[in-house]
Amino acid sequence: MRIVSGFLRGKKIEFLKSTTTRPLRDFVKENILNIINHSNLINIKLENANVLDLYSGIGSFGIECISQGVKKVTFVENNSEALIKLKKNLTSLKIEDRSEVINKKIISYLKISNNKDKFEIIFLDPPFAENAFIEELKVIKNSTLYKKHHLIIIHREKKTEDDLEKVLNIVFTRNYGRSKIIFGTF
Repeated sequence: MRIVSGFLRGKKIEFLKSTTTRPLRDFVKENILNIINHSNLINIKLENANVLDLYSGIGSFGIECISQGVKKVTFVENNSEALIKLKKNLTSLKIEDRSEVINKKIISYLKISNNKDKFEIIFLDPPFAENAFIEELKVIKNSTLYKKHHLIIIHREKKTEDDLEKVLNIVFTRNYGRSKIIFGTF
């Protein structure tokens, strides 16, 4: 696995060989970031943004954002194996100063977050079989975690049918192989 753009372009990151986690594929990351950078429908600039990476795993999305100039990424993950790889990736790339790693379940983090940080981009990459993230979206929506101009990005399996319209204003959806990427706002 590698970083596809920015000042860390071409650097390798470690990933888990596991049946319970799946890294975000390089071409999907690249397309998400190209959309953020170039779409007229999105009013967010990566440079100097704060990013919340929920279900961050090994950190591939957040690390890619750091490589493209975001101010800070807050990674939230509770899988111990993924956390080890995430921390190793941040250390080997020397970007710990632009990141914060939270070892908690998502809902626990959201309910006790002191809201010191407000985020322009919130990325959710829950396991494909899980739909608890919809409740987490409701908690986020009713919080002060996000800025006025924000973007919610959700990675799901293409065949997944989630009832998101009641929680999220969907701007558009893109499919890449098995992946479906949903872009929205509150």
